[in-house]
Amino acid sequence: MTTLDERLAAVPVPDLGRATAELKLLKEEVGRGPDPDATRRQHGKGKLTVHERLELLFDPGTFTEIEPLRRHRATGFGLEERKPHGDGVVIGWGEVHGRTVFAYAHDFRVFGGALGEAHAAKVHKVMDLALSAGAPLVGLNDGAGARIQEGVTALAGYGGIFRRNTRASGTIPQISVMLGPCAGGAAYSPALTDFVFMVRGTSQMFITGPDVVQAVTGEEITHDALGGADVHAALSGVAGFSHDDEAECLEDVRFLLSLLPQNNRELPPDAPATDPAGRRTDTLTALVPADPAQAYDMRAVIEEIVDDGEFFEVHEAWARNVVCGFARLGGQVAGIVANQPAALAGVLDIHGSEKAARHVSICDSFNIPLVTLVDVPGFLPGVDQEHGGIIRHGAKLLYAYCNATVPRISLVLRKAYGGAYIVMDSRSIGADLSFAWPTNEIAVMGADGAANVVFRREIAASADPEATRARLVEEYRAELMHPYYAAERGLLDDVIDPGDTRATLIRSLRMLRGKNAVLPDRKHGNVPL
Repeated sequence: MTTLDERLAAVPVPDLGRATAELKLLKEEVGRGPDPDATRRQHGKGKLTVHERLELLFDPGTFTEIEPLRRHRATGFGLEERKPHGDGVVIGWGEVHGRTVFAYAHDFRVFGGALGEAHAAKVHKVMDLALSAGAPLVGLNDGAGARIQEGVTALAGYGGIFRRNTRASGTIPQISVMLGPCAGGAAYSPALTDFVFMVRGTSQMFITGPDVVQAVTGEEITHDALGGADVHAALSGVAGFSHDDEAECLEDVRFLLSLLPQNNRELPPDAPATDPAGRRTDTLTALVPADPAQAYDMRAVIEEIVDDGEFFEVHEAWARNVVCGFARLGGQVAGIVANQPAALAGVLDIHGSEKAARHVSICDSFNIPLVTLVDVPGFLPGVDQEHGGIIRHGAKLLYAYCNATVPRISLVLRKAYGGAYIVMDSRSIGADLSFAWPTNEIAVMGADGAANVVFRREIAASADPEATRARLVEEYRAELMHPYYAAERGLLDDVIDPGDTRATLIRSLRMLRGKNAVLPDRKHGNVPL
């Protein structure tokens, strides 16, 4: 009987050089994809291949792929004869502007990017790694949903993704980039992430597709009209960004990552500021009309205040009466929330409240200070708003601000009336600093409306109601709505020259940089969902 050593000695010694060459050929074959025709079809749809996308997302030469040789183990329906390496998804990590970022990217050329057991296991792997390493996760989505041939196993794979999305929420930034179809339950993973990007003409998201919609309701609709980029960017609010092509989209993903911290334990990265911190902003007096009823574009105000006029807006096409986004002030990243007088006079409504609440929550999760620019006439009145739950939706914004522990600075440009004034990060709900311009009107309501309520009988009994009303409106304005009324009562920290706006905000942000606020010891609050 031979010994173990003798048996091992009889085994042929592999040629390491030959094995390495074979490995290289295998990796090259895997990288090219299943066949040239599949690549041509992908390009023919105006879409890039998975590796072309990853090259655009990451700094050159930094992406490290893992599990490229994994194959599924399913049988039946011909699957045992089709076992491509990678199983339709590429996972790994690389650098974006020199910082670690993890990613998974569907390969539509393999099973249409559909998710099976092995595919899901790879996505779970990279999600767990991102959370453990404390680095952002980007999902490049271009898949046909669950792999039908694998049945419930595929559905369980999505469950694992949703659970990990939720666990990572508020801990690491999660970005979903929609570069193809995303239907059924698969759409819920992007919905659980912090930001959703879409590309016009090639990406769609919906729970039930056009065929099902027509079968159930009789409505005929195209894929794009049902769940295209512009639909979700302007109507549903699911997508924060829409782009004309993949290169432009991925460049904006890179820019967003440059504004975000790696995780919730870090501050967002500073950048050298070439725009002087003390730069005067005197042009603001020309941009903002003194008449509180006259419209203007708040984005022009923001661009005048922030570093180099660079403002990265989120949800630009949805709920336009509120403006949200990111900018730098003195090189420090800040989240901006502002009323937009150019749309619905800047009132708060259901969608505007949801949009702002979401942005406040994201900024608070990732240690991004908040600057709120206020010019709000109130909440939007109407039966549709009341029946649609404006009370509940407005409470979301109120809750988000009250719950936020990051530095919070508010500035009243012109008017701030009623409950909307309170909700827009007033001192009474915890703003660290609150400023106003000398044209501000902070009150329960406008002088005209207030006079109609307070002096209703006196006006009605007057021999000249219009003249009496005009006199009483001015009396009310002079008594309760002059620019210094709130400052005299400690509800404003200062009334400032508009030309000092940028310098005041930057000094305030620098002072608050080390703010340390502690929430009550609790599992979590009961958000008014």
